[in-house]
Amino acid sequence: MAGKPAKTLQEKVKLSQLRTLTTVAATGSFSEAALQLEVSQSTVSHSIAALEEALGVSLIHRGRQRASLTPVGDRIHAQALQTLALVDDMGAEATRARGIKGGLVRIAAFRSLASEILPGAIAHLHKHHPTVQVTITEFESTQGIIDALQEGQADLALATLLPEDDFETSKIMEDLFIALLPPNAPDTKNPLSWSDLHSHPLITSSNDCCIEVRNHLRQAHPPIEVDYLISQDSTAVSMTRQGLGISLMPELAAQPIPREVRVARLPFQMTRPLGISWLRDTLLTPATYAFLDTFKHLDFTYQSDISQYGNEQAYATKR
Repeated sequence: MAGKPAKTLQEKVKLSQLRTLTTVAATGSFSEAALQLEVSQSTVSHSIAALEEALGVSLIHRGRQRASLTPVGDRIHAQALQTLALVDDMGAEATRARGIKGGLVRIAAFRSLASEILPGAIAHLHKHHPTVQVTITEFESTQGIIDALQEGQADLALATLLPEDDFETSKIMEDLFIALLPPNAPDTKNPLSWSDLHSHPLITSSNDCCIEVRNHLRQAHPPIEVDYLISQDSTAVSMTRQGLGISLMPELAAQPIPREVRVARLPFQMTRPLGISWLRDTLLTPATYAFLDTFKHLDFTYQSDISQYGNEQAYATKR
């Protein structure tokens, strides 16, 4: 009676063995490879031995201090890297295919992020997934965004980073707080001094992002009070344009800044971390994963020249 046919090399060699080989080569150690792969050292040794037996060659020099590739092991290691890269490409292609079939991504966002960040991200998304739809709901408060995620009204949030106990987060940028000076303001040094802030009416947002600004002002000597608390960023900018005072606000929220309005640094440095967040332990749709993947391929850089009270701000989305 005929026995079973001998296994082919494709049947003998496993992807896990190739991954083990590349990890040992990268770390130079069986024990370090085991830590990275989260397996036992004996599992690493067995995997390498099985791969060597399947190929019929020695791949690793097992020295006392370091494990290194043999000459043939070096060549096979290069091929293993190519094989694993092809597998990753297969996964990426499958992800793109799932997204192409459509889907909806619901985004809750601050106005500044919706106008300055999202357009570039959506353009990149639609270049690869043209049938994915995106809806955007703007919120003025962090709590409104949290409620939208927790109540299932939104899949993702673009805002200040949400608490990590309840949300997964990925930071995009640090948004610097600046001062907007009215056209009729006398020339002052840059950055502004505390005396400058004492000498002019001050305008800032009543929203969460500017609570810390008001705390800084109260700690000045003597304390400084804000003259106008405004909920809409555009209203604060317009009031400064009309000469009613200096606006203190995040740079991204100030856009677009009128040409005649000057920009200066504050006497204290303060930023707000901005990013993308989603509810922890929630099941995301393929379309949502595709949108998240977009942010891995974009570099969000805010360029502003305020060294000469300039008003040549430009938001750049880079590949």
